[in-house]
Amino acid sequence: MARLWRTRHPRTFRDKVRYKMLRDHRALVVTFADKVAVRDYVTEAIGAEYLPRVYAVVDDPDELHDVCLPDAYVAKPTHGSGAAIVISDRAPIDARLPRAQHSWVYRHVRPEFASRDEVVEIARHWLSQLYGQGPNREWVYGQMPRRVIVEELLSDAGGGIPDDYKFFVFHGTCHFVQVDGGRFGRRTQDFFRSDWQHLPLSGGMPRAERVPAKPALLGEMVAVAERLGADTDFVRVDLYELGGRVVFGELTSFPAGGDSPFDPEYFDEEFGRPWTVPRRYRSSL
Repeated sequence: MARLWRTRHPRTFRDKVRYKMLRDHRALVVTFADKVAVRDYVTEAIGAEYLPRVYAVVDDPDELHDVCLPDAYVAKPTHGSGAAIVISDRAPIDARLPRAQHSWVYRHVRPEFASRDEVVEIARHWLSQLYGQGPNREWVYGQMPRRVIVEELLSDAGGGIPDDYKFFVFHGTCHFVQVDGGRFGRRTQDFFRSDWQHLPLSGGMPRAERVPAKPALLGEMVAVAERLGADTDFVRVDLYELGGRVVFGELTSFPAGGDSPFDPEYFDEEFGRPWTVPRRYRSSL
C-alpha cells in the first residue's frame, strides 16, 4: 500500500519511474524501447550517422543461416533488455555460449565457439520469450514485434568493449551521466553530473579504481542526448564514444523497472528532483 501511495504522489526517482510505467502508454515510449523502430526516431532527430551499422533484422531466426556476417558482430533481441551475444576474437578463450534456455544474458565469445546453429537456437529462444512480464511489468515490450537484430561490434581504440555512457535527460536537459565499464569482465559503475563532477554514489556495482576520464566528445554527447530526449519528460540515453565518433546505443524510459539502487539513499531523491511528472501523459507531450 505504501508503494502504491508513493507512486500516486512520486517524489523520488524510483517512484517517478514507477509512476511513468503505470501512466505513460504513449506510442513514443514503445518506439524508444523497440531496437529497430528507434533507429528511425534517431535518424530524424540527430541523423543516421550516429547509428551503428545493421547486418540483419529477422523475424525468423532460421534466416540467420543465410546472412553473411563478419567475424565480429552483436546479436540481440529487439523486444527486451539484458540479452546480447557479442562475437569477437577478443573474448576470453574459455568463454562459451549459454544453453538456449539460459540465454537471456550478456555473453562474449570467440567466433570459433559460436556456430551459426547455436546462434540460431539462442535467437529462437529469445523470440519465444515475452519480456517484461515479471514483477516490474514493463508493459512496453509486449507492444512490439519480436525480432532479432545483428549489428556491428563497437570497439574502443584497443579493440575492446567500450565504456557505456548513460545520460539521464529530464525535460530535454541532461543532469546526470552514468559510466559502465568492463561489461564482460570486472564491471564498474560511476556517476557524474553533466559537467563531469564525480558523484559519491554507488548504483550496485563498484566504482572504477580510477575516476573515468572526461570523454573528449562530452559536449557533443550531451547535446545528442538532449535532442533525443526533447520529446518526453524523462529518458535515459545510452551512447558510446569511439575514436572521434559518437554512436547511439539505446533509449530507456524505465531504468531497472523502477528499482534502481542508490547508495547513499538520498541520491534517489536527488535524481528525482529535476523531473516533474505530468498529471496526465498526452501524445503531444
